[in-house]
Amino acid sequence: MANVGGFLYRFLSSGNGCNFKSFNNEGMKKQISFSTKGNRADLGPLTMQRMLPNRYANKVGPFVFLDYVAPAIKKTITKNGMGAHPHRGIATLTYILQGEVEHVDSAGNSGKIYSGGAQWMKAGDGIVHDENFNCDSQTDSKYIHGFQFWINLPAKNKAEKPAYIPVQANKIPQKNLPDKSGWLKVIVGNYEELSSKIPNYSRQFLYQIHLEAGKQFLIQIENKLEVAAFLITDNVMLNETTFQKNEFVGFDSNAGEIEIKNTSENAIDMMLFGGEEYTEPVVAEGPFVMNNQAEIIDAYRDFYAGKYGKINLATKI
Repeated sequence: MANVGGFLYRFLSSGNGCNFKSFNNEGMKKQISFSTKGNRADLGPLTMQRMLPNRYANKVGPFVFLDYVAPAIKKTITKNGMGAHPHRGIATLTYILQGEVEHVDSAGNSGKIYSGGAQWMKAGDGIVHDENFNCDSQTDSKYIHGFQFWINLPAKNKAEKPAYIPVQANKIPQKNLPDKSGWLKVIVGNYEELSSKIPNYSRQFLYQIHLEAGKQFLIQIENKLEVAAFLITDNVMLNETTFQKNEFVGFDSNAGEIEIKNTSENAIDMMLFGGEEYTEPVVAEGPFVMNNQAEIIDAYRDFYAGKYGKINLATKI
């Protein structure tokens, strides 16, 4: 997982709190490059950790941004959104473990996902959107807990029209792991016979892996795929090294295995994601991710000129 030279980055500040460890991997196991616990980046009532970009990596495959929404009790219901804002050049992905997320945008899309669901929005050539994060109205839980990713689009797709896809929990592909070890969900990409509904513009994947107490799981990663893991619920052993809850772990891009062991007395959950290296130039500023500075200037100019449209008051959150 290489740090990309020349990555222009202003709004999404890199985090501190990264830790190097002494890693001892053998055989065909993937080498571990670094770990980090990210940087506090709260948004309104949401307690968030910015995991990507960080001190050691600006991206993992096409993923250029990751905020972790830590589990918290939502005491009040948000009805007016978190604040409408624009995007261009990326696709945003929200994966909600607990809670519900309501979406509305200037392309006329609206939708709501509940616990275990995901929503994908292609900003394309420009969009304004807003969201409400609340506890799940379909359950008794008052918690919110989840992730927000930005997926960088190839240059040829950055000028396409916006799109929005909500995927409820029961539509996310899932399979049981051998020996009653747990299960794996495919939020993005493919795994064996499973395929996500989220479009792929490059080789990419995002999995949630659940392992029962005392169980382990081995996954083979192809050559030249950048990979990272995020540990959601408890300490996990990755390739014989123990990492703590809420650590973000980066791997090298060589082919090899990732062995996941749950040595705790409780079931654990983790995210595993990545993809092929994004080799085009990356210039990120504010809510825009483009390929050069001129395109960033154009993105701001078009937004202030009203070319991204407005959220329809009839559907506004």
